[in-house]
Amino acid sequence: MTIPFDNSYARLPDSFFERQPPQPVKAPELVVLNRDLAERLGLDADWLESPEGLAMLAGNTMPEGAEPIAQAYAGHQFGGFVPRLGDGRAVLLGEIVAPDGARFDLQLKGAGRTPFSRGRSDGRAWIGPVLREYVLSEAMAKLGVPTTRALAAVRTGETVVRDASGRPGAILTRVARSHIRVGTFQYFAARNDRDGLRTLLNTLIERHYPDCETPLEVLRAVAAKQGELVAKWMAIGFIHGVMNTDNMALSGETIDYGPCAFMDHYHPGRVFSSIDQQGRYAYARQPQVAVWNLAQFATCLMPLIGDDDAAIEQASAAVDSFIGVYQREWLRLMGRKIGIAEATEDDLTLIEDLLNRMSTEKADFTRVFSALRRDPKTAGQEFTEPMAFDLWREGWEKRIASEDDPHSVMATANPLRIPRNHRIEEMIAAAVEGDDGPLHSLMAALADPYAEDPRYAAYEAAPKTDERVFRTFCGT
Repeated sequence: MTIPFDNSYARLPDSFFERQPPQPVKAPELVVLNRDLAERLGLDADWLESPEGLAMLAGNTMPEGAEPIAQAYAGHQFGGFVPRLGDGRAVLLGEIVAPDGARFDLQLKGAGRTPFSRGRSDGRAWIGPVLREYVLSEAMAKLGVPTTRALAAVRTGETVVRDASGRPGAILTRVARSHIRVGTFQYFAARNDRDGLRTLLNTLIERHYPDCETPLEVLRAVAAKQGELVAKWMAIGFIHGVMNTDNMALSGETIDYGPCAFMDHYHPGRVFSSIDQQGRYAYARQPQVAVWNLAQFATCLMPLIGDDDAAIEQASAAVDSFIGVYQREWLRLMGRKIGIAEATEDDLTLIEDLLNRMSTEKADFTRVFSALRRDPKTAGQEFTEPMAFDLWREGWEKRIASEDDPHSVMATANPLRIPRNHRIEEMIAAAVEGDDGPLHSLMAALADPYAEDPRYAAYEAAPKTDERVFRTFCGT
């Protein structure tokens, strides 16, 4: 089939990327294809499942119009700046223009070494992280959170070595509005490349912010998108785990699902990532880290904004505008989770009191709110001491008595099923052995996470004590 490529990024100066075809693999095998996303992109799903389509998804052949590149970027990783990162295991095949005119990147992750590969990296990925991203990114999309998407996962028929052990290799086909990151701007700022910064800014405006005319307007628009995004993370108990500046997409999409996780027991200091020893990216710190990342973006833009006191003050105010957007969106979302259609600051105490009780009593984040939408009297069962919830419920019932339809509000705000960590681990363990049944069952359960469906009741359960996952890993 003919794929509607129009590769604007590959037409930028050579400093933006390295031309790099994927490295062929031995015996590609399709694990899963996202047929709905294929249709959204205007791609023929049947062709993608054919030998010719599989060869493209594995990187063994390039369709007409593809211009494979590895993108350059830098980034702060856990606060330390690395001036040259780039796509070390990913190749951007090109940009697809969908039937509705929307533009999407089509990228292969795990496609082999590139000029940006570091050290002894083989540029490959194993099936665990590939399927983790496939499931989590698609689950986030169904939960209503802006995110990159996953079109396909393919086994390579090769073994990759991780931690001295061999694991099945795999490639993910990622779809994104773009892969322009804070770290992309940092790459050019670190080189004092003003022309590169200007070109990149113009590209960002054309791709995502056509209503913006100045760097300051872009900065404010990016801050607003990030404020809304992080609020959505917080409202579903999502912890990204590695909020480095190279993992902040300026499109406003969630990107790079490494050691991410959903909370079971609620605690604001919850950390899952094995490499986040200091809790830099803990659940409650995510808004603060987003502001820090935006400040790095603002620093990159200063040569284009100006260096006088007024310019610095305006840029600082633009970064801080994240706070107001985030707080308003968080209040709106959390208010809806307890049945309040339009929460006000007067409702903050009620919301925060519930969260404090949940933390103290080790209550399951998702199950408390799903119980509220179903039968509030049973929500206390999620608490170590049910009386802690019952005391809160008295005040809550008085508050929602004035709401028109709190149940309907909660039904659209509180998912019943999330990609719980133990389910992800079970799915990966099975896939390593060649069993993709748990993957497909999990995807079916997460396809409509807000809908009542007794077929998937088991996926609503919190993990048993011996099933709980306390650490997650990048592992690519």
